[in-house]
Amino acid sequence: MKKTILVEGREYGPAEVGELRGRNDALDDLADFLDEWFSESPTVQVQTSGSTGVPKVMQVEKARMEASARMTCSFLGLKAGDRALLCMPLKYIGAKMVVVRSILWGLDLYCVQASSHPLRTLGFAPDFLAMTPAQVYSSLESEDEAALLEATGHNIIGGGAIDARLGARLRAFPNHVWSTYGMTETLSHIALRRLNGPEASDWYSPFEGVALRLTKEGALAIHAPAVCAEELVTNDIAELHEDGRFRILGRKDNVINSGGVKIQIEAVEAQLLPLMPCAFQITAGPDAHYGEVVVMLAEGEERGQGFEEAFASLHAYSRPKHVFFVPELPRTGSGKPDRATARAIAKERMENMDV
Repeated sequence: MKKTILVEGREYGPAEVGELRGRNDALDDLADFLDEWFSESPTVQVQTSGSTGVPKVMQVEKARMEASARMTCSFLGLKAGDRALLCMPLKYIGAKMVVVRSILWGLDLYCVQASSHPLRTLGFAPDFLAMTPAQVYSSLESEDEAALLEATGHNIIGGGAIDARLGARLRAFPNHVWSTYGMTETLSHIALRRLNGPEASDWYSPFEGVALRLTKEGALAIHAPAVCAEELVTNDIAELHEDGRFRILGRKDNVINSGGVKIQIEAVEAQLLPLMPCAFQITAGPDAHYGEVVVMLAEGEERGQGFEEAFASLHAYSRPKHVFFVPELPRTGSGKPDRATARAIAKERMENMDV
């Protein structure tokens, strides 16, 4: 196992890691992870994002993380000396894998504090960058940051869905922009899909050595022995193409069963997104007659114009029966919609309606 890393042009081994400390919080966190990575332990600790429940802590094998790093670096054609940017919290697998790829492939790693504007203080466009959709959205709001983002060689976006508006904004970028598919259990992503250029697609291409199938319920099952010892059955409802690619239709646990009619939350959100005047999330609320009904959480204070017109585009079963306004939509630490909290908010608001 390689025990050196290039950070801002200088090589650090186990004996030099302490010299990274004291400059800023991002380098302190990097030093903590490098101490763990360079140790004799065969595993490191990773936390799941908690997008569908309480976050979990896992011990994952370093050898499997290295296998995952090889898949990504080989697929993208990265080379030693390419500048990589770490701009996500290091407690999550996505950030840890940026470091592991840098160690294994000889990338030159630069670190900034995780924030919604990670490019704000950066004076160059990285060759390799991993971001969340929320970070990309925020960076596009600034002309200078957007220019750096556009000039980035390879930008992989994960930790949340790429909605239609963001996809349209990225489609004309000149270099390589990718959406990732994976989870903590697969040690980051096992497939990528292109978001820009003539190769842009809704279909993910799995890495070599990854086999896929659908369960009877239509959920995606992943067999990737290099990164995960056992087959992993996901909660993602998917469609498989005959050439091995796949696309995600939504999560199994994001289905609202309203009077026997099954409504996929992601499908409703995608249809409403270009029509809604504010940020929102779709969730389910309890109903004595139908069991569940569609509920919207909207960011703001009052219902303005545009809601009824947007709702009219939906089938009657899919239209939100209640709209509740919240100061801020619930999200996990990694920026994903916090679906469990959204349901809890809807349940509490509807119970208070009956008081």
